[in-house]
Amino acid sequence: MSNGTNDVSGAISNLFETVGKLAQSQVELLTSGIKTATSLIEPLGKTASDLVGSLLNALNQALQSVSSAITKK
Repeated sequence: MSNGTNDVSGAISNLFETVGKLAQSQVELLTSGIKTATSLIEPLGKTASDLVGSLLNALNQALQSVSSAITKK
């Protein structure tokens, strides 16, 4: 009787250990995915901000040209 109880206890212990390992693997996978997504998005953000800065500079130069043309008349 005692041996059967130990088998059930061992099986339950193994089951909880396996579930814990699976949960830990899922968390590690999620963390890795977040890190990868962040490393991909970061350069895009920098490129987008550089593009906006360039567009604003071009617009500013165009407005200065128009302003200079109007002022000279």
